Amino acid sequence: MKKINKKVVSLACSLFIGISSVSSQASADEVIKLGMSLILSGSAGNWGIGSKWLCDEAAKEVAAAGGVKVSGHVYNFQCVAYDNKYNAADGAKVAQTLLSKDNVKYVVAAHGTATARALQSLSERRGVLMFTSAWGESLKGPKYPLTFTLNNGPREIVAPLVRYVKSANPQIRTVVLLNPNDASGKEVEAVTRQAWEAAGVKVIASDWFERGTSEFQPVAAKLAALKPDVVDLCASPAADSGRVFKELAALGWNGVKVNQIGTSAAGLLVTGQGAVENLYMGFATPQGGAIDKHRAYLNEGVRALTGEDVNPIQIASYDGVKALAAAMQKAQSIEPGAVAAALPKVTFDSFYGPAAFGGAATYGTPQQILIPAIVAQLKGNQLVEIERIQPQELSARLAD
Repeated sequence: MKKINKKVVSLACSLFIGISSVSSQASADEVIKLGMSLILSGSAGNWGIGSKWLCDEAAKEVAAAGGVKVSGHVYNFQCVAYDNKYNAADGAKVAQTLLSKDNVKYVVAAHGTATARALQSLSERRGVLMFTSAWGESLKGPKYPLTFTLNNGPREIVAPLVRYVKSANPQIRTVVLLNPNDASGKEVEAVTRQAWEAAGVKVIASDWFERGTSEFQPVAAKLAALKPDVVDLCASPAADSGRVFKELAALGWNGVKVNQIGTSAAGLLVTGQGAVENLYMGFATPQGGAIDKHRAYLNEGVRALTGEDVNPIQIASYDGVKALAAAMQKAQSIEPGAVAAALPKVTFDSFYGPAAFGGAATYGTPQQILIPAIVAQLKGNQLVEIERIQPQELSARLAD
């Protein structure tokens, strides 16, 4: 574990200071910088470490395939990453650096709702196309034509997950919610409350914690005292969730456990130990089974750096590069506005298979990636896929 941590710290420092280029073998007429506002430190730091590596890998794949061919020119990508530290103040600093110092016209990753908002406030005004993996619904809509979301959010995940948990545990009647006290947590809380109530489960309390908290016994005691049938940790990172469930187990609570944004079995097992058995998750990507060789390679690359399997937040960076290449070739332009107009018209090869952008019926514009929602459960030390739900809109697009 110490070896992994040293690798993570070393890579995080190098990413904050500077930037890596695509494969030295890539030969292209021009290089397009792809900005990344990542979480590279704290309990969610592995999200950023894996995201940067996957962006670089996708850029190498584009280069190996001959680059992006637009109007007689060939373009390759360079991933430029900084640590936003999962807070709005540092997110604003990263935004200024990317847009003013590095002069990026494309942001391929923006982690965290508050930090993504800080970047979006500049990117939309300056004509910069931004991809984000943030869950905040406030980032979407007709007011933000240059912003696209690269993974499933609460609207795509929470309701299917809650419905499954209720069907598998018909006896449950009450639930308590716990979220980080920030923009991401507040937006997720509203969607989650609605989903549980729609499923006939009463929300008897909703509590909050500050990012960076390491002592969860006090909040766990408050939750356990209510004797809920379910504890849903909503937007809490995996490592924090493990700590909460460990404290709940020590207090004698043994109900149904849910972590919507739980991205890693490894992080949960390290901090939660035996207290996370049978935990339901809606935002993880189980490995093993029928996974193909290429995805297995990508997973192993992330695992070598972080000690954890790849997760959707990291995968978003890989998919963003592939989506961008497809849209540029479709538009035959590298102008962000033209590329943004082309994105809803293309299908592209994502980590999950064929993908597209849609969601206009929900958000007002087609800026939400269409990929499967995966319900998973922790069994022993393995994350097991229970159900994979493909968006109807994607199925219709692929059938055309």
